[in-house]
Amino acid sequence: MRSLKGRSMRLELVAALGTALALPALAFSAANRAGVATETALNTQIQDRAGRTQATLTIAVTGQDGLPVTGAVSIDDAGKPLAGVALDAEGHATAVISLLPGEHNLTARYVGDAAHLVSASQTEPVRAQTSTNPDFNVSVAPATLSLAQGQSGSVIATVMPINAASLTAPMFVTLSCAGLPDQSACTFNPENIEILPNATAGITSTMVLATSAGSAAHAMPPAGPNSTRVDWAILLPGSLAFMGLAFGARRRTWLRRLSLFVLMAFVSMLGTTACSPLYNYHNHGPFHNLPTPAGTYTVSINAQSSNGITAITHNTTIALTVQ
Repeated sequence: MRSLKGRSMRLELVAALGTALALPALAFSAANRAGVATETALNTQIQDRAGRTQATLTIAVTGQDGLPVTGAVSIDDAGKPLAGVALDAEGHATAVISLLPGEHNLTARYVGDAAHLVSASQTEPVRAQTSTNPDFNVSVAPATLSLAQGQSGSVIATVMPINAASLTAPMFVTLSCAGLPDQSACTFNPENIEILPNATAGITSTMVLATSAGSAAHAMPPAGPNSTRVDWAILLPGSLAFMGLAFGARRRTWLRRLSLFVLMAFVSMLGTTACSPLYNYHNHGPFHNLPTPAGTYTVSINAQSSNGITAITHNTTIALTVQ
């Protein structure tokens, strides 16, 4: 009886010890599933240029695990997105944005990735100066966009008039984008925006970003009806001539040198032809589609207006993540 009781106590001690050892591992696994906490820092520098206030934002995102943080950051003004930027390999990013006249409360918000949680910086209060010249500002919402290869998505670009009351004629603003990854495209609807005199409300345009899924298959090249016949017409006489030169080279020195020269020219012709893109296209065919490379990119949205003498250009950015 006493031995059974001792065995039971030993089993209870082993179970308790196993539970104590397993709890940290379970907690670590749960933390990994939930993601690693991050911290976002924002540094703001203000410059006044040509009657406009420009903010240079320096952003740093670090993870509590000490690993590099990747992904995108949204720059918000009192909760409203203004621009988006992609973090580099060290978790840093820099953005330059123009601000509307008045008070602003800027925040950098990290949107997270597969291993890291979202975080936001402290709010930076900024005051932008007031201009008397007709102008405009451009912002985008949302400021970050994530797409799988082959998908497309849309964001809204807003052009906000500044001092439109001083306009004597409509101002036309043209939208475009730059910094797209390979095998992707963007379109605006509408592409040209008209700002009327005395306008105070923002004018919006839908920007569509499209990526490519790609395909590893080759398209079959069109076979020419006489391609094989032409090949033999070149190779057969050339081979016979070369054999004749090689036979005569045994007796004459100058034929030996000539045959060596012809051999080098023949090999060079075959090498350059087989390695040329045109040869590869005709014999292997082109790829159906190339995929948009995966990664996070900073895409610039440019807005430009001109009165025929001077041009006004402002831009914002969006962070595009291709999965």
